[in-house]
Amino acid sequence: MREIDTAELTEQISRMCIEANVKLSPDVKNRILKAEQEEDMPLGRKILGQLKKNMEIAEEEYIPICQDTGMAVVFLEIGQEVQFTGAFLGDAVNEGVRRGYQEGYLRKSVVSDPILRVNTKDNTPAILHTSIVPGDKIKITVAPKGFGSENMSRIFMLKPSDGEEGVKQAVLETVRLAGPNACPPMVVGVGIGGTFEMCALLAKKALARNLEVRSELPHIKKLEEELLFSINELGIGAGGFGGRITALGVNVETYPTHIAGLPVAVNICCHVNRHITCVL
Repeated sequence: MREIDTAELTEQISRMCIEANVKLSPDVKNRILKAEQEEDMPLGRKILGQLKKNMEIAEEEYIPICQDTGMAVVFLEIGQEVQFTGAFLGDAVNEGVRRGYQEGYLRKSVVSDPILRVNTKDNTPAILHTSIVPGDKIKITVAPKGFGSENMSRIFMLKPSDGEEGVKQAVLETVRLAGPNACPPMVVGVGIGGTFEMCALLAKKALARNLEVRSELPHIKKLEEELLFSINELGIGAGGFGGRITALGVNVETYPTHIAGLPVAVNICCHVNRHITCVL
């Protein structure tokens, strides 16, 4: 059994909240650079150039890439041989988010009640997802999620007879309706299977996956490639001003489901697709 003090978790999450909001991961950064080169429309290319410049300024001056520094989504994959000491795990995670958003001078966007709308003033609580895995390590992923694109996301409870074509239609309909509101070029996370809540979690996890890593399942890899092509055929383009690059990537995650259902979730993220991972 390996003991880990939750104070170490707090320290890492604090650092990760700041870094994720300042520097894009290499996979997302490379896709933006590639998009600028591939865009045919002058206006679209100009906007992509501005996004590249914004990205460079944020990293050089260590300031947020976007004014919406998101709601902190934290994934913890906890080895079953880990024993925590110190503060309660949930409190340790929230303390890390609190410190990161305060010390990094990041915008605090969380309200304590969805109806009363009173700001918590420290961007807590975080959205925390935990899973138990083999081993004695902890994998931490912090993915701050802005709500311009989050608001454009959708869940579909399809019938099994809708099949793969139904899934494609659901994704394309979601992207088409999002249009410029999701601050394209976007990243599209798709969750297929499980239950109502499980497919949404799969879609969120899909956004945090490296854009250069395709699904290990051949039919899902093919689906990812076909969806990316079809989305870029919509002509929405960077900033919604038209162009051939509407999406930087499409990641699909799947899970077994019931014989009577085909749940599909589409979680959209803007080009500032923030995620950072470390292992303790």
